[in-house]
Amino acid sequence: MPARPSVRALLLCSAATTLLSTPLHAQTADTGIVLAPITVDSKREVQTDTANSVTVVDQEEIRDRQASTVAELVESAPGVSVYGARTPLSSGINIRGYGPNGSYGASSHIGVSIGGSTKGADELYRMGTQLFTDPALFREVAVTRGLAGTLSFGSGLFGGLLEMEPIQAADMTGGEPGFKVRQMLEFSSNDYWASSTTLAWQPTENIEILGNYTYREVDIIEDGDGEPINDEGYEEPSWVINGRLTFGDSDEHQVGVLLQHTEASEKNVPFNQVGQQFFDFIFGYVDRDTEDDTIVLSYDYDSPTSDLIHFEADLSYSELYIDNYALARPVPGNLAFTDTGYRTRTTKLVLKNTAEFASGGVDHTLQMGVEYSRAHRTTDDVVESAPEGKETVAALFLSDEMEIGRLTLTPELRIETQTIDGSEDRFTAGGYGEYDNVSYSAGIGALYSFDNGVSVFGSAYYGEALPIIDDLDDADYIVQEEKATEVQLGVSYDGFDVFAPGDALALKATAYNQHFWDMTSFLASKVGGDTWGLELEAAYSMDSGFYVDANANMMRSRSQYDDGTRGWSDMAPADELRLTLGQKFGETLDMSLETVFVDDIDRGTEADGYTLYNLRATYKPQMGGFDGTEVRFGVENLSDETYGPRLSARNAAGRTFKVTLAKTF
Repeated sequence: MPARPSVRALLLCSAATTLLSTPLHAQTADTGIVLAPITVDSKREVQTDTANSVTVVDQEEIRDRQASTVAELVESAPGVSVYGARTPLSSGINIRGYGPNGSYGASSHIGVSIGGSTKGADELYRMGTQLFTDPALFREVAVTRGLAGTLSFGSGLFGGLLEMEPIQAADMTGGEPGFKVRQMLEFSSNDYWASSTTLAWQPTENIEILGNYTYREVDIIEDGDGEPINDEGYEEPSWVINGRLTFGDSDEHQVGVLLQHTEASEKNVPFNQVGQQFFDFIFGYVDRDTEDDTIVLSYDYDSPTSDLIHFEADLSYSELYIDNYALARPVPGNLAFTDTGYRTRTTKLVLKNTAEFASGGVDHTLQMGVEYSRAHRTTDDVVESAPEGKETVAALFLSDEMEIGRLTLTPELRIETQTIDGSEDRFTAGGYGEYDNVSYSAGIGALYSFDNGVSVFGSAYYGEALPIIDDLDDADYIVQEEKATEVQLGVSYDGFDVFAPGDALALKATAYNQHFWDMTSFLASKVGGDTWGLELEAAYSMDSGFYVDANANMMRSRSQYDDGTRGWSDMAPADELRLTLGQKFGETLDMSLETVFVDDIDRGTEADGYTLYNLRATYKPQMGGFDGTEVRFGVENLSDETYGPRLSARNAAGRTFKVTLAKTF
């Protein structure tokens, strides 16, 4: 059997494919439907105008991917991988090696913001991700990789940040008065179905009200060999209410309210969500109920008379509740904490102002802000499995985007103070006490654009991560800041009419290195080391509707605990290339083939590589009573490959056919 080419070789082949592929041309079908070609972009835009590593998944791509979890949606970005099984409660998100590990399914080094509300990342032993929301609730998800660009959201986000923006009424009404209804039904051959109903109302141009209810039901999912990857099915109802009021002589004021709720109920499932299936025997099975609530009140004032005032205020409340009811455990008397209930409540206020001004030939966009948050976690256990405590954080942050001709410099700074109070922990006599900590994070990004479409960029950052409530039970960890430095260098290109009239090409290559030390995010002793890698992104589209999207990631890591044993070397994902070839026929039809090449692993542990093929087609009739109808068809894992992603504890799903029907009235 011939050897499978490596990802490095495939990168060269994909570049040749991008340049040499013959464009497809639209034709008039026998049905009389005219599929006229127009100038189009590729499915995903490459962010060539920033020194930060950012990938934006917009609403159209969210729908086209037919993802059932947020992790499944964002793993298509370079440097992002999934840890755990492919269910909402167990699919943790790993970015550049940071994220879940063999003991915990979440990490404080990856930030999550939903409409301005911060979601927690508690280290709950053997528990999965604490991001339980449904992809159907969102209009956009932005994935920032690395420290650069995250200091306005938190400290210690060494891995990166997920910014998730909920759907809005104007997405359906076009910003004009009226009432719209969108009904979506989705079916999968690998045993799940979903329904999403959205109501959007604009009584006037200045009032927007949206409501959505999404229900998802999943049964047993099978891998390529027909073996189940989850023990029982689950139900996941979600809803969101999003409203905005704009007022003032120049519409300078805006008030918003966001309410979002997601819940999931699983019966007779392994307590262990992140480790190998061997641990199911040790920890036993539970019935698990989860609820996640988010409330955000926002105010925005954009002065019509001064560019120095654009004031924003966000007050948010987030509550996460996880209840595990232990069933019979195969190891008698083992780990009574499988009978547990966790409740984390977080309140946060963010005030910030953006000022635009010029000084000495430099154009500034200066953002300054303050943040105050309070988190409170309680535990309802038979015995203690996670410390109870309160965390209070106050922070000052600023960034200044300075344009000096073709050069853009963006310094960032964040100073954060913290108090963690564990004195009320009910499981420890006298509690854990109270601890105060301070962190400092700063960095600068630079982008220089030439007049030929080429830009060079780089950034240098230093960050500190504060202890978390889980560190209360370790006298060293609770007063220890984790630290990292990061350097990124890269080049990008953005051009039109490159190879043919009407075409567009965007390229971006980013090399990064991060050095970390005093890390305490594992069960063993402190760890330090380095991660380094290369990310490539490309998008090409032609006037005929043909397009190519590609991204790749190659990463390595080395580290060791302070006792000399190996640490995070096993957390680096496999080398991966994701290549999409597609054809759009006007606004009517979009067809694409996505190929995912994953290389073998022979460092630390060994893992076989694999190749996946995903077919997608979206059809939107543009005539008569069919206007507003959307039909999506997808085939995931076309060749029915049996595989387990590098950082995933269990196999992924086998061949899966998906059909989505939607209609906007």
